[in-house]
Amino acid sequence: MRAGIVLPQGCDREYKGLAPTTAWQLAYETAQQIEQLEFESLWMYDHFQVHPPPEHVPIFESFIGLAGIAAKTSSIRLGHLVMAAAFRNAALTAKMISTLDVLSKGRMTLGIGAGWKQDEWKAYGYGFPSAGTRLDMLEDHLEVITRLLTVPVASYAGQFAAVHEAYHDPKGLQKPRIPIVVGGNGPQRTWRIAARFADELNLDALTPTEVAAALPIIRDRCAEVGRDPATLRVAVHFWGRPAAVSAGRERVERLLEYRSLGVSRIIFELGTRIRDPESVESIADDCRVAGLLASNKDQVS
Repeated sequence: MRAGIVLPQGCDREYKGLAPTTAWQLAYETAQQIEQLEFESLWMYDHFQVHPPPEHVPIFESFIGLAGIAAKTSSIRLGHLVMAAAFRNAALTAKMISTLDVLSKGRMTLGIGAGWKQDEWKAYGYGFPSAGTRLDMLEDHLEVITRLLTVPVASYAGQFAAVHEAYHDPKGLQKPRIPIVVGGNGPQRTWRIAARFADELNLDALTPTEVAAALPIIRDRCAEVGRDPATLRVAVHFWGRPAAVSAGRERVERLLEYRSLGVSRIIFELGTRIRDPESVESIADDCRVAGLLASNKDQVS
């Protein structure tokens, strides 16, 4: 099991009161600290405005933000946790992630989901389709993206995304393709979509007990499409209820619970703690004890 951290893009008011250039310099410096502390991965959310009530605070776009971070780091993996599929044309998403994979020298992961934040969907002109429609959109987008990342010439005609004899080069540096993470807790649709398209399923804020209950269902979703369940990694976005433990022994024990279940990656929410460098150090200390950092590679399962 490895450990990653979500680098704030600003949607939780992490940069409130800071000038945009000051906020972004803080993001750069924190990203470099996270890499130096040997975390395996760094992630960004994909939001456009703060949670209600809206106000004027810096929020950075995730693709461009990750491109900037890629230029300031050298080894840490980078990805979205997770981008909303419908915010961008599916073929454009494939082009952007492929370009980023080249610029980062093969360090990108595409994290993608159906999206959920109603206020920003409406504010930015996307409407807000039903959950079922948003999942249909996600499925169509993944049909297009996976084709563009793998086949020489891609065609697909869906209700919400399509390509017609599309040439897509470069496809990125990673083989057989750039890894895809599908994020979400929905056992009926989201986990079925992950079983079809993803390399990893990211579960959002589930406790170890809830993860244990989810794993047999996830295995069933893989079996439905003839996939070996061992090939779909399961990760956890660590915030909220499961993260409501004290730093030190309690947090280490919680991490070890996930590890014993076979979870592949824990991703910490940093949030407003970005303004306190010691918070990142504290997370790193507990991850090191739990054997989750690069320096623990001989211990990591």
